[in-house]
Amino acid sequence: MSRLFSLTLVTLSILLLLLLSCCCVPALGKKKLYIGALFPMSGGWPGGQACLPAAQMALRLVNERADILPGYELELIHYDSRCDPGEATKLLYDLLYTEPIKIVLMPGCSSVSTLVAEAARMWNLIVLSYGSSSPALSNRQRFPTFFRTHPSATLHNPTRVQLFQKWKWTKIATIQQTTEVFTSTLDDLEERVKEAGIEISVRQSFLTDPAVAVKNLKVYKERLFGKKYVWFLIGWYADNWFKIKDPSINCTVEQMTEAVEGHVTTEIVMLNPETVRGASNLTSQEFLTKLMSKLGGKNPEETGGFQEAPLAYDAVWALALALNKTVGPLRAKGYRLEDFNYNNRDITAEIYKAMNTSSFEGVSGHVVFDAQGSRMAWTLIEQLQGGSYKKIGYYDSTKGNLSWYGNDQWIGSGPPADQTMVIEEFRYLSQKLFVTVSVFAGLGILLGIICLTFNIYNSNVRYIQNSQPYLNNMTALGCMMALAAIFPLGIDGLHVHRRQFPVVCQFRLWLLGLGFSLAYGSMFTKIWWVHTVFTKKDEKKDRRKHLKPWKLYATVGVLLSIDILSLLIWQIVDPLHITVEKFTKEAPKGDLDVLIQPLLEHCSSIKMNTWLGVVYGYKGLLLLLGIFLAYETKSISTEKINDHRAVGMAIYNVAVLCMITAPVTMILSSQQDASFAFASLAIVFSVYITLVVLFVPKMRRLITRGEWQSDAQEAMKTGSSTNNNDEEKSRQLERENKELEKIIQEKEERVSELRNQLCERQATQSRRRPSTITNQHHSPPLTIHHSDHPRALAPPPGYSVPLASDPHPVPLSTFANSSSLYQSDGKISRNNCHANRLQLLYK
Repeated sequence: MSRLFSLTLVTLSILLLLLLSCCCVPALGKKKLYIGALFPMSGGWPGGQACLPAAQMALRLVNERADILPGYELELIHYDSRCDPGEATKLLYDLLYTEPIKIVLMPGCSSVSTLVAEAARMWNLIVLSYGSSSPALSNRQRFPTFFRTHPSATLHNPTRVQLFQKWKWTKIATIQQTTEVFTSTLDDLEERVKEAGIEISVRQSFLTDPAVAVKNLKVYKERLFGKKYVWFLIGWYADNWFKIKDPSINCTVEQMTEAVEGHVTTEIVMLNPETVRGASNLTSQEFLTKLMSKLGGKNPEETGGFQEAPLAYDAVWALALALNKTVGPLRAKGYRLEDFNYNNRDITAEIYKAMNTSSFEGVSGHVVFDAQGSRMAWTLIEQLQGGSYKKIGYYDSTKGNLSWYGNDQWIGSGPPADQTMVIEEFRYLSQKLFVTVSVFAGLGILLGIICLTFNIYNSNVRYIQNSQPYLNNMTALGCMMALAAIFPLGIDGLHVHRRQFPVVCQFRLWLLGLGFSLAYGSMFTKIWWVHTVFTKKDEKKDRRKHLKPWKLYATVGVLLSIDILSLLIWQIVDPLHITVEKFTKEAPKGDLDVLIQPLLEHCSSIKMNTWLGVVYGYKGLLLLLGIFLAYETKSISTEKINDHRAVGMAIYNVAVLCMITAPVTMILSSQQDASFAFASLAIVFSVYITLVVLFVPKMRRLITRGEWQSDAQEAMKTGSSTNNNDEEKSRQLERENKELEKIIQEKEERVSELRNQLCERQATQSRRRPSTITNQHHSPPLTIHHSDHPRALAPPPGYSVPLASDPHPVPLSTFANSSSLYQSDGKISRNNCHANRLQLLYK
């Protein structure tokens, strides 16, 4: 019995040893596969602080799995690259030229991965990175054996483009540091937005100091924040990065918090948001719990690479699964993984093929690589709201699916526009000004009607007839047309549709043109006629004194025809149309993301300046000529046109106002209120002064003197109406009679003076003669018979000298000629003063 027990015990011992030998021999006999890794424990990105523990945790779990790489064990040989390419070069040399042979290289940051991946192909090594985001690493020609579980930085761009389109943005501006990772990312973004029809309007860059780009990054000082702006930042910074004091930034925490409020970050999803167990049989939360315990309770925000730790963890699993996938194909080719060396391309090709087809669920999400070896992953979209980041959506670039939570918040009513919205705003004429001037224009038209009615009603009155009433009627009508032009002059897009605006432009032009021609043309005709008749020589004056009235009307008709013809040619060749003038954009009051684009409508044509030059030149010469004629005729008095001095005053007024208004309105054309006020008031003043000067004196005279009543009474007494031409001839004869009487009086005074001088001379000569001669002739003394008329003269030769007692002296009117009095001194005899020989002239 004891033997049997002993035998049984020995047998069990042998079986146990055999069992143990069967279980332990493979473990003890596993072949090691070495991984050469570079973890940056310090430097610009100390990602190795959390990524190395995560990779070691993954290696332990992989090595414990019997279904992954049976007979093999993965071992990690790592160094601290300090994220420095120079240091990494030295360490890479040690990894390659120091035993054992490494089957895979695992670098960290992008600058180190670029160096390692470019050199690895010379040793037929697969490179798998866990923390490289540079888009340059996606170049398969330059890095043919490179893979990475960290997505490329360009993976942010599809998400950004999706957001741009969601918020209806077509223009963006960028600022970036001139390093390879950011430059390549921005180049990729530029291509993507171009395909999406989005324009990069401004692209700024800086090397180390962004002073030129954003003026020392004083975003708060420059006010480049708020509801007008949305900043897109890389999401790899710590959640409280803007609260950490930086000596190089002179902003307070409060200012930084206000400046960054509302900005959006895009971040690669590095931790699976879903509760699923992947290849490692761990959920993402379980992974974080184990990682925290391995870190010894360190603050994750102060541990470099904490966000990228899931990527390092999944990188180890991706390598293990790929190597496990190569075992069968290599065995079929007669290779084993432990046969790998730096010259065996076949094993490298199998590993590359297995890596390229990797697809599994990891703690960072679904792990899959694109054709360039970059990780395809989801993108997390966050927004800073109230000082903390809030998740507002996810974007799956593999499926183009945007998961939107709809909890985004904005300072305004929604996301700002992609550019400052420009609101077109037409400038219209002040309605108060328009109504005020229109009232004056209406009163002026009423005054014109009164003047026209008065002139027509009293057209048979002699005083009115002498002022050429038909020309005055034309003046009144032209003044009313000019005033009527003020109404279309003040009508703009506020009152009529733009399609009807050219019609308003035509009314303006024709009313002003014809009104000027009628009003000024009739006054110019009067002044021209007065100047023509009364400033010529006598022989020409006589021929022009009886100018027919129809010639005056024809002159006005010629001036009117010239204007009508020129306006017709203008409208046919180059018709007026509406043009819109744009002014400098204006910012409205308040913090609004809009600009006001002021617009002003004008009546214009293609060659507007040419036409205005022709019209202004012609009318300017006419105005200057009118001023000259008015000045030349200011001292002339004529009954033909008894109001020509008033017409001259009106011409002065119109000419001065027109010559001032025309250039000023052209200068003020961009100021609708000032231009309208200046032009319309010039018309109003011109018309008022013209009507008052021409018609009010006539009204006053007829009212105060009652001349229209006296003419009517005279017509009733005579029983017939006297012809206007007969009355004119009668007045002319009376005037000529007065002139002849004046001439006769002057001649009589001259004759009397000569007679006195002659008598005095003869008396002096008679005193000098000797007495003998006096006695011989027995001449009686000179007797002068004085007539009752003070200017009694001697009769001409051939007439007897009337005696003093003669009661019938011959009157002066019976003599037709008194030229015989004017004889030379040599023909006067001594006895010329004798009563019988003295010539007397009687009137």
